[in-house]
Amino acid sequence: MNTGIISGVTIALLQISSPSFKDNDFIPSKFTCEGESISPEIHVKNIPSNAKTLAIILDDPDATHGTFVHWVAWNISPTETISEHTTSATMGNNGAGKKGYIGPCPPSGIHHYHFKIYALDTKLNLPEGSGKQELLDAMKGHIVGSGELIGLYKKVK
Repeated sequence: MNTGIISGVTIALLQISSPSFKDNDFIPSKFTCEGESISPEIHVKNIPSNAKTLAIILDDPDATHGTFVHWVAWNISPTETISEHTTSATMGNNGAGKKGYIGPCPPSGIHHYHFKIYALDTKLNLPEGSGKQELLDAMKGHIVGSGELIGLYKKVK
């Protein structure tokens, strides 16, 4: 099992992929503001046996006014496939102040979208609608694996 270190603790390196796009390649418009704005299917491999749940943070560090959060979700069963347009998670608030996934929609240029997946050794007691920082705080000391998939997007229209 591949491992890494976070805050001095050895954790599993999750292998994150999607059947919809390759790492560092373009996200199909179906998953963006120019399409259906639904979350893509995500595959997670190398999940540690002690993982009880998964969590997701999707953000865009290229946003003009600082990193924009597109998706915050947690308490996902530790499965190798997170389905497209998933509803099997507790949804947090995105950067628009709404619960759930909001598709990429950069005002100009190509932006990078970081799908960060965390394997946790517990189910989080975090209220629905919490934000990225609340999720990060709740995950401290519970991360047993993590991985990332980066997608690109530039508006066509």
